[in-house]
Amino acid sequence: MPTIAEILSAELGQKLQYIENVIALMDEGNTIPFIARYRKEMHGAMDDTTLRALETRLTYLRNLQERRDEVKKSIDNQGKLTPELSAAIDAAATLAEVEDLYRPYKQKRRTRGTVAREKGLEPLAAAIFAQDGQDPAALAEGYIDPDKGVNTVEEALQGASDIIAEDLSDDADIRKALRELVNRRGLLTCKAEDPDTDSVYRLYYDFSQPISRLLDHQILAINRGEKEGFLKPNVALVGNEGAALVCRAALKPTLHVSAFVRAAAEDAYERLIFPSIQREVRSDLSDRAYSGAIHNFALNLKPLLMQPPVKGFVTMGLDPGYRNGCKVAVVDATGKVLDTSVVYPTFSERKKQEAITTLSSLIRKHSVQHIAIGNGTASRETEAMTVEMLHAFPNVSYMIVNEAGASVYSASPLAAEEFPEFDVNLRSAVSIARRLQDPLAELVKIDPKAIGVGQYQHDCPQKELDAALGGVVEDCVNAVGVDANTASRSLLQQVSGLTAATAKNIVAYREENGPFTSRAQLKKVPKLGPKAFEQCAGFLRIPESKEVLDNTGIHPESYAAAKALLSLLGLKKGDDLSSLPAKLESYGIQKAAAECAVGEHTLADIAKELAKPGRDPRDELPAPILRKDVLEMKDLKPGMVLTGTVRNVIDFGVFVDIGVHQDGLVHISQVANRRLRHPSEAVKVGDIVKVIVLEVDEKRHRISLSMKQAK
Repeated sequence: MPTIAEILSAELGQKLQYIENVIALMDEGNTIPFIARYRKEMHGAMDDTTLRALETRLTYLRNLQERRDEVKKSIDNQGKLTPELSAAIDAAATLAEVEDLYRPYKQKRRTRGTVAREKGLEPLAAAIFAQDGQDPAALAEGYIDPDKGVNTVEEALQGASDIIAEDLSDDADIRKALRELVNRRGLLTCKAEDPDTDSVYRLYYDFSQPISRLLDHQILAINRGEKEGFLKPNVALVGNEGAALVCRAALKPTLHVSAFVRAAAEDAYERLIFPSIQREVRSDLSDRAYSGAIHNFALNLKPLLMQPPVKGFVTMGLDPGYRNGCKVAVVDATGKVLDTSVVYPTFSERKKQEAITTLSSLIRKHSVQHIAIGNGTASRETEAMTVEMLHAFPNVSYMIVNEAGASVYSASPLAAEEFPEFDVNLRSAVSIARRLQDPLAELVKIDPKAIGVGQYQHDCPQKELDAALGGVVEDCVNAVGVDANTASRSLLQQVSGLTAATAKNIVAYREENGPFTSRAQLKKVPKLGPKAFEQCAGFLRIPESKEVLDNTGIHPESYAAAKALLSLLGLKKGDDLSSLPAKLESYGIQKAAAECAVGEHTLADIAKELAKPGRDPRDELPAPILRKDVLEMKDLKPGMVLTGTVRNVIDFGVFVDIGVHQDGLVHISQVANRRLRHPSEAVKVGDIVKVIVLEVDEKRHRISLSMKQAK
C-alpha cells in the first residue's frame, strides 16, 4: 500500500521529499502563506494554490484512513474481518468504496430482509442461491413454522427472496460496477412540476442530458429548481443494462438458470440498488458542481481582492439611493473620513442642482480628485449627475465601484466600532470610497460570500466555501503585505500567524505606545509568542523603522543573508539597489547562495525585495478605468468597440462592465478564438478587455458582447 505522501506525490506531480516536508511543516503549525514564501527550498517553490490543494487532499486522505480503521475495527468486533476483506478496505480509494464494503456489516434499520432472517430463513436463501438444481419450493417446505410467522411455502420463498435481494444490494462489487455504468451511460432527466408555470428554470422543463456530459451550472440550476418546487429531476438508465448487470453477478452460468434467483436479482435492482445509486449519483454530481462553483468563486475572488489600489488621493464615495437620498463621504489619502453629507439628486431637477452645489463645495474644500459611485439602486441617475457636475472639474474623474457587501459591512458590529458617530448609510459611503483607494483593505472586512463574484454560492456547503474563500483572502493579504502601523484589525487578523485576539492586541499596543519602530517590537505585543512572530513577521511592514529590511518582505531570519549579499556584491543599504537582481544573476546565484548560507529561492526573493522596498505586487497590474463621461444603454449600437472591466467569470461566460450600469455578457463561445473548457482559461476578474457589441436588448436589459472580434 502506498503511503499518503506517495499518493500525493503521484497526484500532484511533486517530489516525494517535498511532499513529506510540506506535511511535516503543516503538522508543526506553519501556515500556508509562510510555507509558500519562506520555506521554498523545502518544497521546490510550490505556489500557495498547489499547497492548498495538497492540504485539502491530505485532509481527505487522512479522513479516509481514519474511516478505514474505524470500519475494520467494527467488523473485527463482530468477528467477521477476514484478511481478504481487510486488504479490500485498505485498497479502497474513496470513502464511497469503504462504505460499500462496510454495508453488509452495518447495523441496519428493520427491513424485509432482517425480518426474514429473524424468521430463520437465511439457510433457505443460501441453499436457493447456491443454484445447484434443487427446487426452491421443495426446499421451502422444510422452513414452514407458524411459531416463527412462516405459514406457507410462498411466505418462506418471499422471505428467502428478500434476503437474497438484500445481500445483492450489499455487494460492494455490484454497487461499484453499477455506479460506474450509470456515470458512463446514465441520463439526468428533468420535467416541470407544472409546465404552465413560467420561471427562470423553463430551460429545464423538458431536459435530458448524459450524466457524463452534464455541466456544473446545469446541475446547480436543476438542484435549485427542485428545491424551489419547479423541477422534478431523475437519474435514468435506458434499457435493462442495470438489471442485467445485477443478474450477471447473481446467476451462476449453469445449464438451467434459476428463475427464482433472477427474480430476486431484478427485485434487488429495482427496489434497493438502483434507487440507492440514483441518490448517490445525484449527491456526487452535486458535490462535483459545488466543488467547481467554490473553485470558480475562489478564482474570481483573488483578482478582485488584488485589484490595483488608487492610492494617495482624496476620494469621495457616493452611495446612491432614492427615498433615503445619496449618502456622501469624503476620505483623505489614508482613508480617514474628512466630511459627510446626504443629497437628493433623484427627487427633482431643483434637488439635483442642490446636490451638485453641495458636492462641488466638498470637492473644492477637500481637493477631491476621484469619485467612487456604488453600482446599486439609483446608480444611473447618480452617475449622470456626477458627469454633469464634472464639467466644472476637468481634473476629477469617477469610477463605478461594486458595492456588493457594503450594506452588510455597514450594519456589522465591526463598522459600528470603527464609525460609532455615523449611521449605517454613511458608513457604506465610506466603504465605497475606500474600495477605490484600497480594495483589499476594505473587502477583508466583509464576508467573502457577500462580495458577489460567485455563482450559486449560497447553495454550496458553507463550511467548504468559507474555508476556500478564507484561504484566498489570507493568500492575498500576505502576498501584498500589511503596514503594522495603519492596518485595521480586520486586515491584521488575515496575516499569517495572527488571530483576532493578537490582531486586536497589535492595534491596542500601537494606540498605547505609538507606532511600531521595528519588527522586533512586535514581540512585546501580549500573546504574540515566538511561533506567531515567526509566522507573521515577514508579512508585516514597518515603514517607520530605521532598518530598511523591516519594510520589505524579507523575513527577520534572513536579515544576515541579506546583509551578506550586499557585502558580497560590494553594495550597502543606502545605494540604488534596483539592479540588484541582475547583478546577482551575473555573479551566479548558486555561488552566492552558498556564500550567504541560504537557499537559492530565498536569495532570489531577498534580491527582489531589496531592489524595491515596500513593493506592492498590485502596482504591476493594469490600472482601473476612471471615467469622465457617461454611456447609456440606448447609446450602444452593434459593432461598437469598447473597453471594459471583467466583473465576473462563470461557467457559461464573462460579465464585463462597459460603463452602462448593465454588465454585458460575453458567451464562452465569444471569449477566445480557441475552444475553452471554462472562460477562466482566458480571463480573470479585474482584467481590462476590449469588446465589441453584438446585440442590445433594452427591454430585457441584456447586452451581448464578443471579445473575439474586438481583438
